[in-house]
Amino acid sequence: MIQPTDSFKDNLQLLPSVEGLARIDLIDPSGEIVATIENQPGKQGSLAVYQYLQQSFGMLDKDASTHALDIFAEHTADARNRPGAHPNIDRLLDIIDGAVPLSIRLVAR
Repeated sequence: MIQPTDSFKDNLQLLPSVEGLARIDLIDPSGEIVATIENQPGKQGSLAVYQYLQQSFGMLDKDASTHALDIFAEHTADARNRPGAHPNIDRLLDIIDGAVPLSIRLVAR
């Protein structure tokens, strides 16, 4: 596992490339896709973090979410101050607060 720094930009350099990914689907326990993160500008940082979480934790649970908040670094504080501005961070906060864990499915290009 990586040791996150205080900079999201620096943390992204520590994560595997998302070049071969088309998207990531987040799936609830009933098998429903509850969210998708596409491989497109503005979402690639979140895509990299969630891909890393799947590879390191196997799913999006409380432990994975806590680690991810450290990776998002300065964006985590912004998300806490502006709910809705960072939906992929809001989801992590929700899981830490007791929302159901999610499966992470990597979809190749």
